[in-house]
Amino acid sequence: MVRLDTGAMYRACALAARRAGVPWDDGGRLGEVARGMRLSFRNEGGAVRVFLGEEDVSEAIRTPEMSMGASAVSVHGPVREALVAMQREMGKDGGVVLEGRDTGTVVFPDAEVKFFLDAAAAVRALRRYLEMGPRGSQSYEEVLQDVLRRDVQDSTREHSPLRVADDAAYVDTTTLTVDEVVELLLRRLPGARP
Repeated sequence: MVRLDTGAMYRACALAARRAGVPWDDGGRLGEVARGMRLSFRNEGGAVRVFLGEEDVSEAIRTPEMSMGASAVSVHGPVREALVAMQREMGKDGGVVLEGRDTGTVVFPDAEVKFFLDAAAAVRALRRYLEMGPRGSQSYEEVLQDVLRRDVQDSTREHSPLRVADDAAYVDTTTLTVDEVVELLLRRLPGARP
């Protein structure tokens, strides 16, 4: 089983564009950047690492700047088309778990199982703030503002806006631990025991 973090792909596109001097508002050139990326996910030591070419960019794409960059580049049709094609290619043979804001509605609308994980914005911001740990340069309040801004941007964009797929199981994780979420999801899989 391979896990593909589609959000990481948009973050990597934002990073590649920044390094190439391509502004995040230039949809045409961003599409070229996205089509030209050699992106891969590798399991290393039990963790999924993101590679741009041969460079491990797993940490570089997790900065607040790249978080906002992912949201900025994702509004452009040429970027979405390129990355959705890449995601479909990576998942065409099955055996994958995809995570992303349009995975169940656009990338794989006919997926066998769909979950829409959500949580209160304040809780998502706290989780992100704690995840960044000592390398984080933002206060909790700044992270919360970024989360809220990204939610608005992603849910109102023209191409593939964030929304719950009609056939997805909605799961509010606000008060759940990671283990509780995993247990709940496993119980909802086809053929799972109650």
